[in-house]
Amino acid sequence: MRTPIVAGNWKMNLGRSQAQELASGLRETAGKEKGVEVILCPSYTLLHVVHDAVQGSSVALGAQNLFWEEKGAYTGEVSASMLLDSGCSHVIIGHSERRQYFGETDASVRRRLVSALEAGLIPIVCVGETLEEREEGSTELVIERQISGALERFKPEDAAKIIIAYEPVWAIGTGRTATPVMAQEVHRMIRNWMAKTFGDDVAEGVRILYGGSMKPGSAAELMAQPDIDGGLIGGASLKVDDFTAIIQAAR
Repeated sequence: MRTPIVAGNWKMNLGRSQAQELASGLRETAGKEKGVEVILCPSYTLLHVVHDAVQGSSVALGAQNLFWEEKGAYTGEVSASMLLDSGCSHVIIGHSERRQYFGETDASVRRRLVSALEAGLIPIVCVGETLEEREEGSTELVIERQISGALERFKPEDAAKIIIAYEPVWAIGTGRTATPVMAQEVHRMIRNWMAKTFGDDVAEGVRILYGGSMKPGSAAELMAQPDIDGGLIGGASLKVDDFTAIIQAAR
């Protein structure tokens, strides 16, 4: 039985007081939920604030990105060890916005992924197709290229440590959501690819999240699908009631 995960990606939002209020509110609600893992992923400047607010609860802390080098002359970058020092246990890698705006590639995603695993962080690796790619029927090719690029030459025991998030790019921040059937088809395809590449045990154990504008009203039906193991939540993670409702749906 795979324990569901609900991860909140706060993106570039909130100031110190707002983050403290939100994290404290979620500690009171999400921190008491059983049978679901909850992760909050604020911006770098808010990691310590959120860490202090949720400390002692079951809510975990994640970052939105990392650089693959340990230290050095890399102005503006943050390493895996720095994230660990800030209290992080998880990190998002390869989000579509990183690919779209900051030139992330399958190769750079892999380097970040390796760095995270070597440091002991749990990576949430994002994959997903654009609207144009979906309409031309290349969803499967795109997803397989992204996953195989990220996990190239991985051993099964390392592949088993990751979390995958399927985020259809056309459904992020647009208000559009893949139907549960559409989302399930891609999640099943990802799990089949993992089985073919790393074996049935790894495939059955890996958790695959849906990251396409999940809302309280759509969460239960999406997460009722057999291969959807939770959500990577954007806008709805910035409201205590909305995020709590999604967590309860996952439970």
